[in-house]
Amino acid sequence: RVCSGVCTIFFLAVAVILDVVGLLLFLVGIFASLRYWDFFVFSGPLLIFLSIFLWIFWYMGGLLVPEEELDLPKSNRDLS
Repeated sequence: RVCSGVCTIFFLAVAVILDVVGLLLFLVGIFASLRYWDFFVFSGPLLIFLSIFLWIFWYMGGLLVPEEELDLPKSNRDLS
């Protein structure tokens, strides 16, 4: 597991950033009197939706599966 801790922190940071930016875009679209308010109202929730995939990657990166439960062939266990 080469990037176990670093990758999970990366996924968490990018997911939080996308959530915050998406919320800000959504609120700007609602409360600012702009002619192109619909761009902000639609792109904000879209960013929040896309961050779900990063949240899933973050969660899956923290899961630990014991080697006994993987049922790997004996030849593969010797390589790790």
